[in-house]
Amino acid sequence: MSTEAPVASQKINLRRPDIMEAVQAQVLSHYRSELVERIRANGGVLSAGDLTIKLAKEFGFCYGVERAIDLAYAAKKYFSEVSPSTPIYLLGEIIHNPEVNDQISNQGIQIISPKPTEADIARLNAGDVVMIPAFGTEVGTRKRLEEKGCILVDTTCGDVMSVWKRVRQYSKDSVTSIIHGKAKHEETKATTSQARAYGSGHYLVVFNLKQTEDVCNYILHGGNKQEFLENFKGAYSVGFDPDSHLQAVGVANQTTMLRGETETVQRMIKDAMIQKFGIDKVDEHFRFFDTICGATQDRQDALEKLLRDPLDFLLVVGGYNSSNTSHLAEMGEAKLPTYFIKNAAKMEPNKIVHYRQDRQTEVETPDWLPSGKITVGITAGASCPNNLIEETIRRLFALRGISIQHLLTN
Repeated sequence: MSTEAPVASQKINLRRPDIMEAVQAQVLSHYRSELVERIRANGGVLSAGDLTIKLAKEFGFCYGVERAIDLAYAAKKYFSEVSPSTPIYLLGEIIHNPEVNDQISNQGIQIISPKPTEADIARLNAGDVVMIPAFGTEVGTRKRLEEKGCILVDTTCGDVMSVWKRVRQYSKDSVTSIIHGKAKHEETKATTSQARAYGSGHYLVVFNLKQTEDVCNYILHGGNKQEFLENFKGAYSVGFDPDSHLQAVGVANQTTMLRGETETVQRMIKDAMIQKFGIDKVDEHFRFFDTICGATQDRQDALEKLLRDPLDFLLVVGGYNSSNTSHLAEMGEAKLPTYFIKNAAKMEPNKIVHYRQDRQTEVETPDWLPSGKITVGITAGASCPNNLIEETIRRLFALRGISIQHLLTN
């Protein structure tokens, strides 16, 4: 690689005004939607012919996602100018949206595994640039990259880092972190690595209320240890022993979970500790901290309000591996017909191709678009750009033979 590359210890300010002015113009050109902005200004409602669409009040890119994308574009601009031969790598996906990740990749940023293998590390050189995605990365991965001498562009969301701070404190106090989340999600993997930061803490990941109930039953009554460990395989720290490591626990969560479910997880575990140790000693055995992302909650609250309106069905737009988007789809599915799509191309006149979370795959639903007068709700996850939402709106009206181009020409 070029000797022009900055040394790894050098601090690089990617948020310089001259860089960010150019970057934000580029980001707007890729992801902005004037149509969506106009609909928002009109109260989130657009009606034409026999079709009305209603947008949730909050949807799409959150601040953390915007920051991650800005930093990715800024890194590309900066290093292209000061050291064009310096390779730039990204650990996995910058966010969970395929179109955005394609844009990043198309700029010449090379994708490597979010948990690099020995072969991945071997191909890196001191001074190479490695971007850490918005979900963060595991402690061990960061350490290996630093030891290699890589220049790190860290786009980790501030809300995620707040969770890490709490979990590290649990670790320091030899308190087991019970993390409400998806054990295989990049954010949760990064968080669980923080739970071992001081070597004295452990972690256990619970995905849902059924698993939480299993944990509570073990706290109260004990049970078959091997059966318990088998049921939670892949979701606990090395050396975790439920007989000893469930005596003092602290609850945290993946930032994109449903707040109501996380609150129930907290309440169930606290009640179990009260039953076992008594209310006077509960603080010695139970801790918790509200670590739900504010933007995630805003989108869930906005969808809950939208679902109070009479809707014929709901469209949820976003990446299928996006946790916050999948929870929006869950909320819709509990109320009315809901179609979780990654882009407008999934909508056809006689069928819609959408993601079924219970089957973990796309399915086709025929005759999905009713005739006559209908009202459709639309929301999108925090990693979905407005241009994809615009394409969804345009496609929906086009399928009814309605042009809305006049909205942008008036």
